[in-house]
Amino acid sequence: MNKYKLYAGLVGAGAIALVSVAWQTKIVKQPEQARRRPNIIVILADDMGFSDLGCYGGEVNTPNINYLAKNGIRYRQFYNTSRCCPTRASLLTGLYNQQAGIGKMTDAEDEPGYLGHITDNAVTLAEVLKSAGYHTAMSGKWHVSNTNGQPNAQDQMVWLNHHKDFGDFSPISQYPTSRGFEKFFGTIWGVVDFYDPFSLVSGTKPIKTVPKNYYHTDAINDTAVAYIKGYAKSLKPFFLYVAENAPHWPLMAKPEDIAKYKDTYKAGWQAIREARYKKMVKLGVIDPAKTKLSDRWKGDLQWENNPDKEWDAMAMAVHAAMIDRMDQGIGRIIKTLKETGQLDNTLIVFLSDNGASAENCAAYGPGFDRPNETRDGRKIVYATKKEALPGPETTYSSIGPRWANVANTPYEYWKAESYEGGIHTPMIAFWPKGITANRGGFNDHVGHVMDFMSTFVELAGAKYPKTYKGHNIPPNTGISLVPSFKGKHTPGHEDLFNEHFGARYARSGNWKLVSLSNDTTWHLYDLSRDKTETADLKSKYPEKVHQLDSLWHIWANTHQVFPKPGNKSK
Repeated sequence: MNKYKLYAGLVGAGAIALVSVAWQTKIVKQPEQARRRPNIIVILADDMGFSDLGCYGGEVNTPNINYLAKNGIRYRQFYNTSRCCPTRASLLTGLYNQQAGIGKMTDAEDEPGYLGHITDNAVTLAEVLKSAGYHTAMSGKWHVSNTNGQPNAQDQMVWLNHHKDFGDFSPISQYPTSRGFEKFFGTIWGVVDFYDPFSLVSGTKPIKTVPKNYYHTDAINDTAVAYIKGYAKSLKPFFLYVAENAPHWPLMAKPEDIAKYKDTYKAGWQAIREARYKKMVKLGVIDPAKTKLSDRWKGDLQWENNPDKEWDAMAMAVHAAMIDRMDQGIGRIIKTLKETGQLDNTLIVFLSDNGASAENCAAYGPGFDRPNETRDGRKIVYATKKEALPGPETTYSSIGPRWANVANTPYEYWKAESYEGGIHTPMIAFWPKGITANRGGFNDHVGHVMDFMSTFVELAGAKYPKTYKGHNIPPNTGISLVPSFKGKHTPGHEDLFNEHFGARYARSGNWKLVSLSNDTTWHLYDLSRDKTETADLKSKYPEKVHQLDSLWHIWANTHQVFPKPGNKSK
């Protein structure tokens, strides 16, 4: 049986064809009663760096995402909340993530900002759009509900290894189908084995086995294709949330995709970083007068002196291959929209949930959401000494800080930090019928993932509620992107804030006050002149430090950052 039939069969759909480039397809005319309100698709990459995409300066082959950029808008000042589940909570609710209940991760803790799941005092995009007459579906990574772990490590491990079933992965009341999505296929938890993912469900039903040639990125995108084909038969518009797992660790990719990049990264960290920077300048992604290339992280180790060159080059090759495979699936989504006559009136937004990750996942070892062997009993190597090359199912590895620093060119830091390398996301908006701004151009609107709620409410003619199912709902903190679609000058957010495991920032205008997660010291930057945060001005402008520090504390005390679990002090 064709593998795409197998994937689609997991959600009851038919076969889906594989193509590599999306726009080489004949356009099908819309039905006579054409939709006026747009379909809306959000595609969210996982741990992808700011400059990984070809259209943002990278060397990864992303022709389909590049197509969206060439015919849409690329945003140069768009922000997430620096980590997977907090960003998802903010994106889905139009609120700061602490207001939505996920200030840290998905552990159930004892304060309103740290429930570890989307609170009842928030509404999701799916709930709001469904109430406005939209079909709603999701494919991919949920990761905004509490994790139902087992009380002892042995039971947890046999569950992760697919050797024993312990039931629901989270409370069913927190599953996507309980938060406005009519259909869902994907994983409830965060980390996945891309060949045999844990916590995989269709609706609320666990998927006990997957086909032999299963690859999760393909399944996510092919399921999205199946949903689109089904909704094409309805005159109602649809909202589709495609939450990719790629390129989050573990580094697992198909051999044919890895082969494309087997020599690419042998040039080393500095050469790739400099090449990306030059391409970003040439494309117009950055202005070199305002955006210097920050120093390479721990640049004292030169590539030619790196004893692990072979392993490190392969790690980044697998990272690139995972993005490449994701792009291929996005091509199939675009192709299906075109074939069903829906592409012209579909808004597609593409972005990443945070900067590339500096984590060394091998050091975590098995446990919690990481198995120690495959379903068929093969041992998984956590390659702390880089003793096993990344790529296959039997190795858990990640790109580490030096390649994360490259992936986030021109910035210095990465995921989980509030510096630009952690929070600054590439963001593309594509909508042939609705975007009248200069297509293929850039926009400097200061945007944030919480803006999608206000944007989609406006486009759908929906109403953001004050109460929902008997619960009071905080006002939406986002700003609509619709004016920017029309080419109007919109400054966006004057003030933005973040806090995650101690990492924090306050931005007001072009001034940004920021600290690292392991250092409570504030640092001050003028982003109008120094977008890569290379010149700390805290000593020169102490009054600005005081002003922004005050703004941050006011925000933190009014948006459920405080009190923190187990710490009642502010």
